[in-house]
Amino acid sequence: MTRLIAAAQKAREQAYAPYSQYRVGAAVLTEEGEVYLGCNVENAVYPATCCAERVAIFKAVSEGRRRFRALAVATSNGGSPCGICRQVMREFAPEMVVYIANANGEVRRTTVAELLPDSFGPEDLGFVTGK
Repeated sequence: MTRLIAAAQKAREQAYAPYSQYRVGAAVLTEEGEVYLGCNVENAVYPATCCAERVAIFKAVSEGRRRFRALAVATSNGGSPCGICRQVMREFAPEMVVYIANANGEVRRTTVAELLPDSFGPEDLGFVTGK
């Protein structure tokens, strides 16, 4: 956990947040033990912005990873992942542990299932997850 949170805090330094100044870093741990980092990347057209959690997951997926054990998010105030990020996390790892850290070092532990209860996922469309 400590290593993953430290990686997310490091990724936060790379955030591109000229509009909100709200810098976010994320680190996702794969089942294979690899860590992929992401930071938020804002855009003047706000819907084009991509959150740190999705950047980290998409980076891992682009490298062929599909199974995740944990994700850490680092923000200034311990802000929780947005709904879109929760749904993306749910797609790949509905029971994944999520650590949410603030700049003071306080950490909250939760799971994707707790963040997105009664969710819709691939199995609702007849697909097997985790592949």
